[in-house]
Amino acid sequence: MKHTDEKPTRDSNPRLLSADPIAETRILPPVTEANAAFWTSGASGTWQLPRCGDCRTFIHPGQPLCPLCLTDTLRPEPVTGNGTVFTYTINRYPWLPGWKVPFVAAVVELDDQPRLRVTANLVDVEPEDVTIGMRVTVAFIHTDDRWVPVFRPA
Repeated sequence: MKHTDEKPTRDSNPRLLSADPIAETRILPPVTEANAAFWTSGASGTWQLPRCGDCRTFIHPGQPLCPLCLTDTLRPEPVTGNGTVFTYTINRYPWLPGWKVPFVAAVVELDDQPRLRVTANLVDVEPEDVTIGMRVTVAFIHTDDRWVPVFRPA
């Protein structure tokens, strides 16, 4: 990712959403070498996940070694960000003060590789309109030093 002091905008990055409905209470993990691409590549509008240089398997969540071939050749590579809702739940309980409910947490299977799944919120869709098999695309919410991946209908 090219470093710039310019802040990404919705005009320069159409996948950047303007607001996070639970920003004040979203709990984010620390950024590590293994997960940095997941949390920061959205700034450019192109999402990246670790991929093994030997067996070419995308790995999520990020880790130091490929769990399939046990090499340490993982490097961030772009993914399309397109996928299908594999399963989901509608959360109707405000687990933390300030959480806006209901919200949808979904497991999305990415088109880039069979069984490459990520868990994220679904946005820009009424919870009752979500279905298993629904086509979605990644978007990003800028929070602190991260671009949180979320999905919306494709």
